[in-house]
Amino acid sequence: MTTNNVENTNETEPQPQAIPDEELQRLIQVLLDNGMKALRFKFENDEVDGQVMMHELYGPIFVFKLEVKDGNNLVCGFFMRELLNVFQNNEDPALWMASFFLDLMDRGGDQLLPSPPQNEELAKAVIDSYLVPTCAKVIREEFPDEQVYVDLDFNEEHGPVLEAGFPSISDGNNICAMPIHIIMAHYLLNRDFAEPIIQGLYRIREEHGLE
Repeated sequence: MTTNNVENTNETEPQPQAIPDEELQRLIQVLLDNGMKALRFKFENDEVDGQVMMHELYGPIFVFKLEVKDGNNLVCGFFMRELLNVFQNNEDPALWMASFFLDLMDRGGDQLLPSPPQNEELAKAVIDSYLVPTCAKVIREEFPDEQVYVDLDFNEEHGPVLEAGFPSISDGNNICAMPIHIIMAHYLLNRDFAEPIIQGLYRIREEHGLE
């Protein structure tokens, strides 16, 4: 495929933290408390718990657990940057957070966080046999009336990336790229790991007046 301008969809890339430690700790606690309050508001009859894990690359990761009445446990994680954005700018943060748990409920049974691959070989197997083919399938199902290009590539700045784009768009930006480590992070947080690149594809269509 001929690649024109490439959009790197890296909204969840880790950002440098310039917040003093004490202020950061207060902010983390506020986000944790607000997240738990939001979920308790939407799931009044269920048990809600939350914790924060520090990740070397992504910083604070907020993990919330919902124990529903039927006894199933649902666990989902969020990046600090996205929680900050949601609580500052979203009109209904509780609805936004609840939507992830409703998706987990649709799967049925316990939905705990996947176990991280223990070495590079296992990580490559997860990427090649599950993450990439699942993303390709979901992306093409999202745009059934379009020919969609999906492939792996290597970016000098971000390393391995999953690219997706529209061959029918020949002028301007027609492809977006998501670092594989971001896709893996969403997978390990029990999130829809194809969603970020799908959002990037919708932005491309909007730029060209196709939506």
